[in-house]
Amino acid sequence: MASSEDILAKLVSFPTISKDSNAGLIDYIRNYLADYDIESIVVSNDEKNKFNLYAVIGPDKPGGVMLSGHTDVVPVEGQDWTVDPFCASRQDDRIYGRGTTDMKGFVACVLAMVPHAVASRLTEPIHLVFSYDEEIGCIGIRGMLDVLEADYARPDFCIVGEPTSMKIGIAHKGKVGMTCRCHGASAHSALATEGLNAIYLACDMIAEIRKLHNQLASGVLHEEFGVPHSTLHVGTIRGGTALNIIPNYCEFKFEIRNLEGDSAEQLLKRLKDSAETIAGQYRDKFESSDIRIEVFNQYPALRTETDAQIVDFVSDLLGHKDIIGIDFGTEAGMISSRLSMPAVVCGPGSMDQGHKPDEYILISELNRCDTFLSRLVDRIAQ
Repeated sequence: MASSEDILAKLVSFPTISKDSNAGLIDYIRNYLADYDIESIVVSNDEKNKFNLYAVIGPDKPGGVMLSGHTDVVPVEGQDWTVDPFCASRQDDRIYGRGTTDMKGFVACVLAMVPHAVASRLTEPIHLVFSYDEEIGCIGIRGMLDVLEADYARPDFCIVGEPTSMKIGIAHKGKVGMTCRCHGASAHSALATEGLNAIYLACDMIAEIRKLHNQLASGVLHEEFGVPHSTLHVGTIRGGTALNIIPNYCEFKFEIRNLEGDSAEQLLKRLKDSAETIAGQYRDKFESSDIRIEVFNQYPALRTETDAQIVDFVSDLLGHKDIIGIDFGTEAGMISSRLSMPAVVCGPGSMDQGHKPDEYILISELNRCDTFLSRLVDRIAQ
């Protein structure tokens, strides 16, 4: 029977960077589950090179708990690693490797739990969901949720095992990723007034984004988050072809990370109104003046009440009720929203180690997660 540490080493060996396929890792999990006579289904992307996996342990009936994790990891290019990122290496109380914390550590603990679950008389099912492309905007889980929405045997609640140091995450922000396309009019730079500088349009629009961010920062604060308010952020900008040409096009990408109480739709409407005001003032002279905002990715915020049954259930298994808000997004918000299912985020490791060179997870964190999942099985078997 493989330990979580052994399984983690195997999972790390699959370089499941979001731009690449996760087929090898999913095949490994399918074969591992098949060794315990557990059937699984896969839901692929359109290209048939990335896969979600869904499996159920225990009785075929509604209820039980869903354990959810993603299989993709962020890139290692440009990072100064001192160890092979795709060969798990143990040094003292740490296991190094890409994905050890985010979040193959949790997936390894779930798989290590399987023999105990199979050998127990479960009165409720345990649902396993492993997804792809979480790191680039919770992309893969969407297809899986289409399947789960039609499944009559829906779980009572969900635990998403993102790294929280085994604290109970009841809330995180939603996210909207957008492209802002600014259209001006070209001219020779020596005749600057004969053109409309699209970069200037972009700068005016970015000023409005910063203004809205500052308004949110001075509003009601939610201290359970490291950043206690909704935020806006511009990440990339591109425009112009030559110094002596007034640019007729500029685009930038930006995001909203909104608290559950701040409507992303309302914030976006305010920005679209600002965009029309900025572009409209030039339209009498420049018919091409335009600013368009296009959403390319979005997922909802999470908010689970502190007195929810799932919070009591998880805290009882953990032996504490250390409740936190999470600054980073997870699939929990989407799962909770799409399936009308209470969800929390709770998993081994800390995001302080995630996405960095020499990512690692503490052995003690794996042990704590192993104990938690073992207690979960015992509870369901009672």
